[in-house]
Amino acid sequence: MTEHWQVNLEVFEGPLDLLLHLINKYEIDIYDIPIAKITTQYMDYLHAMQILQLDVAGDYLVMAATLMSIKSQMLVPRNDGWDEEKEFTIEEEDPREELMEMLLEYRKFKNAASQLDHKQSERAEFFTKEPTDVSKYQEHIPLKKGEIDLLDLIDAFQSLIRRNELKEPEATIIEPEEVTVNDKMKWIESKIRNSPDASITFQHLFEYYSSKEVVVTFLALLELIKENKVDFRQDKTFSDIKLAFLT
Repeated sequence: MTEHWQVNLEVFEGPLDLLLHLINKYEIDIYDIPIAKITTQYMDYLHAMQILQLDVAGDYLVMAATLMSIKSQMLVPRNDGWDEEKEFTIEEEDPREELMEMLLEYRKFKNAASQLDHKQSERAEFFTKEPTDVSKYQEHIPLKKGEIDLLDLIDAFQSLIRRNELKEPEATIIEPEEVTVNDKMKWIESKIRNSPDASITFQHLFEYYSSKEVVVTFLALLELIKENKVDFRQDKTFSDIKLAFLT
């Protein structure tokens, strides 16, 4: 049994932000959202957060219920005016329409906020004095080449959970020794320091372990990142995530 460990991980600004991330990640047409696919991906993400015992705000659960409602409406048989070549008749309202309008409106304001941030950065260059470091006040710091954020780490963990659930061994009568987050933090430090190039891959941390130990290991990694002890990078898209100590 693992200890209860709370980690404050503010990756998204709300459920619409999460949906936009999924739409961009899977290159989905926002005007024709495959509701079954997007609902599955959304629920997978919430599932990963619950496994990690991270607090999930009520807004995310409301959106989950909304997606399930839309999905059920899509499964209801259509009226006699149904045209097989089109998903909906002219008179019939698409149950996804309200969600689409909300996403478009949110994306518009999100893009506007990004442009304002860019303008602010340009304006800052007019000062003759050395620029002030305001990174600690920023919610989202632009990434440099090779850098990734916690969202990429969560995505990697989500994929790991899927693979681990498929190959989880049958339970035995032997009770495994309890492993704490602090134990795993020390173990990760030892792993990195004893590696030939003082770095290891994200995947290498989770080889041959049960689901419970995978969760404890990931929480330990998040805590090391939170304490600014470990850095994580990716040389190119879809390549292995590398972990190393910050000097």
